[in-house]
Amino acid sequence: MTERRDVPTTTHERPTELERLAHWIDTRTALAGIVRGALRKVFPDHWSFLLGEIALFCFVILVATGTFLTFFYVPSAAQVTYNGSYDPLRGSQVSAAFESVMHLSFDVQAGLLMRQIHHWTALVFVAVVVLHLCRIFFTGAFRRPRELNWIVGFTLLVLVMGDGFFGYSLPDDLLSGTGARIAYSAVLSIPFIGPWVASLVFGGEFPTMALIPRFFVLHVLFLPGLIIGLITLHLALLVLHKHTQYRGGPAREDNVVGRHFWPVQVFLSTGLFFLTAALVALIGGLFQVNPIWAYGPFNAAVVASPAQPDWYLGWLDGSLRIFPPIEPTFFGITIPSPFIPGVVVPTILFTIVALWPWIEQRATHDDREHHLLDSLWDHPLRTATGAGILALFGVLTLAGGNDVLAYYLSTQVETLTRGFRILALVLPVVVWVVTWRVCRARLRRDVLPGSHVRDLRRRRGGVALRRTPGGGFEEIEP
Repeated sequence: MTERRDVPTTTHERPTELERLAHWIDTRTALAGIVRGALRKVFPDHWSFLLGEIALFCFVILVATGTFLTFFYVPSAAQVTYNGSYDPLRGSQVSAAFESVMHLSFDVQAGLLMRQIHHWTALVFVAVVVLHLCRIFFTGAFRRPRELNWIVGFTLLVLVMGDGFFGYSLPDDLLSGTGARIAYSAVLSIPFIGPWVASLVFGGEFPTMALIPRFFVLHVLFLPGLIIGLITLHLALLVLHKHTQYRGGPAREDNVVGRHFWPVQVFLSTGLFFLTAALVALIGGLFQVNPIWAYGPFNAAVVASPAQPDWYLGWLDGSLRIFPPIEPTFFGITIPSPFIPGVVVPTILFTIVALWPWIEQRATHDDREHHLLDSLWDHPLRTATGAGILALFGVLTLAGGNDVLAYYLSTQVETLTRGFRILALVLPVVVWVVTWRVCRARLRRDVLPGSHVRDLRRRRGGVALRRTPGGGFEEIEP
């Protein structure tokens, strides 16, 4: 028996105009099956899976507030005279970019609120992306067949951090100018190609008139376009591979247990979006961030002190601050001192994180597909390595504020610098060893006596039973 595809199947009553329209669209696009499948998609019922959604919501809020800010921002380094509402700077020579941000902050209704919501959302955005990446890493959600999605997510993190840096530099105040100068020095220190790359990104020898316009294009056009493309690819791969899920209950490698996209997940996500927007709006309205009028306009002859970047780049600043001023010479070529802490160290750390799925696969000889997630102690090597890397980033981030810490602790900056150098070498190793031993001890406790430590499927906590045809029960072997 066949069913005609060119007429509605309803025979009891005349279809409404909306039903006719839906049928017309479906007969020409076959979207009904796709939409039906999307609405029935299952989402695991665990709070940690909402981190990715919160990151997406933050990006939406950034696009919305950023669109408002572009109506008033002037991406130009041309010098103008400030005659705005802020008296201490009235009559000063500032860049058009700085003047437009001051006008936005003091003379545009809700301008300062939008600025602060945008800035705070960017800080939360990076934090949630990092937490999401940590959840993926520590639970082993990057394993086959999701290695490509791990690379996509890691690339998103790098792009988000880069976009944050360019946006942070757009007000052209003294603090952001100091950060741009540090970044220029790090790029310039790359052997052979450094001067060309610095000239391409910064528009010549720092400072340049082209810096603000180029950073503006990168911040509002180029990097957001890449981020949108990678988010789309990330979601497409997620739909293709289905969600991972935690062990326990009816969860198996071949199913997904949770709630359907419609209606439960839709209402949950909608509420979470408004809650996220309300939270960042509350923070933006109550807590001041980046008061450029307190820093003043950028002046190439002046360096702001204390000068700390946003938290997600503090580790890079800390690496530059505590690394010894070594300039080795190879084959007659002197390597500038910012190259190792500003380029080599971040490249090594980020490469290890990006290639970890293949590193772990090679170490464990495990090439199977995995759809169930591990607990923290299930894989001691992975957990210890992740904890050690986080410890190193934590030390470097604190080192990025060594001048502020020295002031509040009433000590010398040099003393803290030496202390952070020792911590950067010792603490990650200590954290790795302690974490590895704790995970191994927990793993031995959870495994049945006499079984191998890596046999993770023979856990204590009960047995699996099934009903026999005779009405009794029998144990299922794991």
